[in-house]
Amino acid sequence: MRLELIKRGNPSRALQFLSPLIGLALAVLTGAIMFAILGKDPLAALYVYFIEPLTELWSIHELLIKAAPLILMGAGLSVCYLSNNWNIGAEGQFIMGALAGSIFPVLFTDLQTPFVLPMMMAFAIVGGALWAGIPALLKAKFNTNEILVSLMLVYVAELILDYLVRGPWRNPGGMNFPESVRFHSFARIPELMPADGRANWGIVIAVIVAIAIWVMLSRTLKGFEIKVLGTSPRAGKFAGFDAKKMIFFSFLLAGGCAGLAGIIEVAGASAQLRPIISPGYGFTAIIVAFLGRLNPLGVIVAGLVLALTYLGGEAAQISLGLSDKVARVFQGALLLYILACDTLIHYRIRLVRAPKASESIADA
Repeated sequence: MRLELIKRGNPSRALQFLSPLIGLALAVLTGAIMFAILGKDPLAALYVYFIEPLTELWSIHELLIKAAPLILMGAGLSVCYLSNNWNIGAEGQFIMGALAGSIFPVLFTDLQTPFVLPMMMAFAIVGGALWAGIPALLKAKFNTNEILVSLMLVYVAELILDYLVRGPWRNPGGMNFPESVRFHSFARIPELMPADGRANWGIVIAVIVAIAIWVMLSRTLKGFEIKVLGTSPRAGKFAGFDAKKMIFFSFLLAGGCAGLAGIIEVAGASAQLRPIISPGYGFTAIIVAFLGRLNPLGVIVAGLVLALTYLGGEAAQISLGLSDKVARVFQGALLLYILACDTLIHYRIRLVRAPKASESIADA
């Protein structure tokens, strides 16, 4: 016996809309079971994980800090996935954007003018886009697998960051710790409400970029081209759309968004470079993109939800004494359930009896 997936003729629109909510509910249920297995009260643990981080103003500020890079990268990745280009390397593009944007506050410390921050953001966008351009070029010219190339480049970017903060860019007055100099005030993203928390204008930038990408996807010819090439490359070819140009466009856009997210992170909450500047935002952004249904407006909501899992994971460590891996388990379960729901909505499972060897020979 074997299982086969049979495409449904008319998938339910209601279920397609509810798929992320179903996936989220199943992930929460899985979390409750996991907490029970770990010997914790499921209801109390879920309260600590999902509700407690929202009960204080400073914690909401932290939520916005974590949501900004997720929204930026999730919106950019949505364009890639809609166009059928599988960029898995947003984490590396995030790092390279942070490095490119940090050139000014690290190497040109005397350059302290209001123009520094805009230049940092511009360099970060270019740095992330160029790093994303590597798998795009290899796919367009040599038909290489963009999943593998973009993923492997993440580790290259991490090693470059580690080398710089432990070597040429190490803070000479930093007591030999692997970190850069702290960014001066002109290289910092201003805070929204300094008296209440650390949230900065990065979240506003992220939301504006996501809305701009939504307008592009829903109101312009380029958005139509992205969807046509992603759904049916053959139809796109007949319409005169260039699939290779779309590879570059989608990767460069996603890489630019990831690079901008990188500089927002290091010029905001961190204020310096360290060997690790991301808790895995680039990989979590993949979940954000799918939870948001590859719609930049949905990505804004999904980014806030996934940011909550980071805060909940930190609260679970403090209040419940659980490992920091709990957040990763929840995020992985969420992606698994969303993809499973989408698959079962569009396909039905059929159990097929495998032919016997004698029958196969007879048919031959």
